[in-house]
Amino acid sequence: MKFVVPVSIGVRNNKRVIPAHKFVLAISSPVFYAMLYGQMAETKNSIELPDCEYESLLEMFRYLYSDKVNLSGDNVMQVLYLANKYILPSLIGKCAEYLRHNLKASNVFCILSHAEKFEDKDLKDRCWKVIEEKTEEALKSDEFDTVERSLVDTVVKREGLNVKEVELFKAFDRWATEQCKRQGITANGVSKRRILGEEIVKAIRFPLMSQQEFALVVINTRILTLEEVSDMMKHYNGVLTSSLPFVLAPRTVQLCRRFRAFKIGCLHDKRPRCLNFSVNKPIMLHGVQHFGSEGGNHTVYIEVKDTIHCSSLVKQSGSYASELDKTWPYYCFTVKFDKPVFLRENRIYKLVSIFKGPSSYAWYGTDGQKSVECQGVLFTFFTLPSVTFVAGQFPVLFWSEKR
Repeated sequence: MKFVVPVSIGVRNNKRVIPAHKFVLAISSPVFYAMLYGQMAETKNSIELPDCEYESLLEMFRYLYSDKVNLSGDNVMQVLYLANKYILPSLIGKCAEYLRHNLKASNVFCILSHAEKFEDKDLKDRCWKVIEEKTEEALKSDEFDTVERSLVDTVVKREGLNVKEVELFKAFDRWATEQCKRQGITANGVSKRRILGEEIVKAIRFPLMSQQEFALVVINTRILTLEEVSDMMKHYNGVLTSSLPFVLAPRTVQLCRRFRAFKIGCLHDKRPRCLNFSVNKPIMLHGVQHFGSEGGNHTVYIEVKDTIHCSSLVKQSGSYASELDKTWPYYCFTVKFDKPVFLRENRIYKLVSIFKGPSSYAWYGTDGQKSVECQGVLFTFFTLPSVTFVAGQFPVLFWSEKR
């Protein structure tokens, strides 16, 4: 049996022939068995396969004959396609293993597209981890310019991206421009907005950009309407009277964990629980995790104070149900502020929580750390009269970088 394949897909006049034994192919693949010995079996001595290229088919046949395959960045995707087409699970595994070991920001979007197509959950999870850790580098790759619109939509709605919003917008603008070229239309603001779609445009968090970034980068693309640009300029100058259609919350919220051990037995009563701390860089504080009890419902009042100016930065109260923490073996609940609180560097802040209602026993932290470094930000905790960082409440602080 002979297989006629193009040297490269799409090149019609440059074909090569690969001979193979029908029996070897049939015992290796149910698809080849049906093709060669089934009721609709091929009777010709040669079969044309226009959907694969010479080198990739050669590698698949090498694997069927010798259980060895020479994978590379140039052929792995095509070999994976053939392995799925001809139902070769062991070769699929070899390709997936190669991709996992060679996954990087420059090729992550290409690999993610194939991982989704072949429903490889582990590989998809690994791809998203790389995208979230190296977002800016991944978005600047040539691979991103050719991804499907559905993937662009997924990216813009992702919370854990590690990139400035202006760089995210630049990548989307570049992607839309490339799509215009592919469709043979002029890449202006109207056409790019139509290609992106309202859902993607409204999911870009323009308020996270500085006024200078917005003015220099966004306005010139003309993707936003004059009314939207006007509202953004009013927002920057603090005179906007209506709500913006864009999300204001940062994408990346980090966790600062204070304790290395946990116990149950702390009494939730109406005495204030306090924590004094500082940071060495400006941050936005999004909320605080509290210890709770299994099946417990807690009503709590929380306040963040600036100890230098004796002012209150935020006051919030509510009722919360305890749940088991996703990482550590204790029950807790999270108080997220309605608006993130801006904290300046090298200034001492005080967290105060007061539990309302009947007293109850709950978890508490021990072996508290004097300082914790998170993503380049150093949190320092202080022991002052009636306040200690060694044990007590507030296991986690939720924060993001001040951009």
